[in-house]
Amino acid sequence: MYRFLSRSNTLIKSISKPSPILPNLPSTPSHLSALSFPLPEFFYNCTNLLNSIDGCTIGGRRTFCSGSGGRESLHYDVVIVGAGPAGLSAAIRLKQLCSERNKDISVCVLEKGSEVGAHIISGNVFEPRALDELLPNWRHEGAPIEVPVSSDKFWLLTKNRHIPLPSPFDNKGNYVISLSQLVRWMAAKAEELGVEIYPGFAASEILYDENNRVVGIGTNDMGIAKDGSRKETFQSGIELRGRLTFLAEGCRGSLSEKIIRNYKLREKGPVQHQTYALGVKEVWEIEEEKHESGAVLHTIGWPLDRNTYGGSFLYHMKDRQVSFGLVVALNYRNPYLSPFDEFQKFKHHPSIKSLLEGGTVLQYGARTLNEGGFQSIPYPVFPGGAIIGCSAGFINVPKIKGTHTAMKSGMLAAEAGFNVLVEDSQMETYWDSLKKSWIWEELYRARNYRPAFEYGLVSGLAFSALERYIFRGNLPLTLKHGKPDHEATEITSLHTPIPYPKSDGVLSFDVPTSLYRSNTNHEHDQPVHLRLRDPNVPQHVNFPKFAGPESRYCPARVYEYIPDEKLGQKLQINAQNCLHCKACDIKDPKQNIEWTVPEGGGGPAYTIM
Repeated sequence: MYRFLSRSNTLIKSISKPSPILPNLPSTPSHLSALSFPLPEFFYNCTNLLNSIDGCTIGGRRTFCSGSGGRESLHYDVVIVGAGPAGLSAAIRLKQLCSERNKDISVCVLEKGSEVGAHIISGNVFEPRALDELLPNWRHEGAPIEVPVSSDKFWLLTKNRHIPLPSPFDNKGNYVISLSQLVRWMAAKAEELGVEIYPGFAASEILYDENNRVVGIGTNDMGIAKDGSRKETFQSGIELRGRLTFLAEGCRGSLSEKIIRNYKLREKGPVQHQTYALGVKEVWEIEEEKHESGAVLHTIGWPLDRNTYGGSFLYHMKDRQVSFGLVVALNYRNPYLSPFDEFQKFKHHPSIKSLLEGGTVLQYGARTLNEGGFQSIPYPVFPGGAIIGCSAGFINVPKIKGTHTAMKSGMLAAEAGFNVLVEDSQMETYWDSLKKSWIWEELYRARNYRPAFEYGLVSGLAFSALERYIFRGNLPLTLKHGKPDHEATEITSLHTPIPYPKSDGVLSFDVPTSLYRSNTNHEHDQPVHLRLRDPNVPQHVNFPKFAGPESRYCPARVYEYIPDEKLGQKLQINAQNCLHCKACDIKDPKQNIEWTVPEGGGGPAYTIM
């Protein structure tokens, strides 16, 4: 027991320790100080896990024993990796089925963030369709869904003007929310049903049996120094073994990607490669007279060029808060493009600037999102479990929504998994249910919008209008995606550098200031979790051919080229800045960067994203 209490104390010290990369920054604003690092709940959940390991029995078949390599092991019926919308929906639905059928199934949810919601970032205009099915009384149970959409606008931006267009988003009946707050509420609902949730523990390893069947996950060791040696605080990882394992890690989940490769799940379709975008976001508090509760705005065009797919969103939340950001498709060609700097430039558009002036930034963050849609969904079932939510990729791109589909996929996986456990059914029924569900119908109708923009902004808009208003998603052909995102990056000789303006500290900001607002923190003395497959690629390929694109596509400036007497320019990795957005794992031209999980509890600490 003492070993694991020491482990939790190490995690807390790790989260509380200031990052050396961000010196002399202002103190946390008073309105965020209580939200920045919610350690009491984190410690409480860690203590629950420690009690479980010490022999306490909660739930049906959960047991404790020694695992492989001398690690402690907990056994559950279902282990879920990721406490996002999909993972929590699966956990809740499993427990609902237990109640309906008078069965007892133990369910554990593991979350790498310091608390549930700490790593959750989204727009978010929320479509409640799946929540209506999962928790139909949510309107009377304190769900943080309080701001209905009141207006829905769509603009084409030029450098100094905006041109209104017909809005294609159908947001009537939807709500403007903070997704990080919603998943906290869902976590409370799950725990009321008996789900065990443990934040602050990062799943780093897939466990297999002798038949190559997945039997759970392992968490990473704690207290490893940057040089690989064991510190005084060292504690071994633990094993969470399950009869079924659901991976709900979100976009580009590290374990999910391994499973997709190991079991060749993309070849079972066959399906196309996944394509991605990077969203960079801030939440502001604006002046009262400018705030329009529930107002929704989307834009395309400036500041992006006509060959780069992307656009912005701006949503009026409650309490004078505005959530807005810029989404840039990662198949952009120009290696000089910086999504972070494009976002800073966007805020100076006259139509945006007038709204923000006099306001205050509350929080900053960034995350990649799937844009492949229907064409890119892998076979989601593997021996011993399933991939759910954005780890598989169920975002409806023209709607700019994926929370409702992620939740529904978790519910369908739960129903299939329940039958596996109590009726000796097959997990493959999850795939069959997906194809019969409204997810499949919705994504099929939306399948051609994203690839249409491979041919540029104007042709993409024209085709999208034709698909929506004439064919209504039933065009008798399915467009294909272009090159994978990393292959789309062109060499510098085909482009000219982009002269981004210097931040003014009023509307636009530099990376350290923005990063501070994300509450991002990692233990400095730990192995770098961003691994180079070949350490020579940055010096011999990325810098000479692409001008070091890592230093620009990363919205946290994790990657920095510094002068070196022998090498000329050397890549320095400031891993403690990492926002866990996964852009590097996707966009690196040679796929040389592998994103792996750092110590649990590290990363951003979002509260209102």
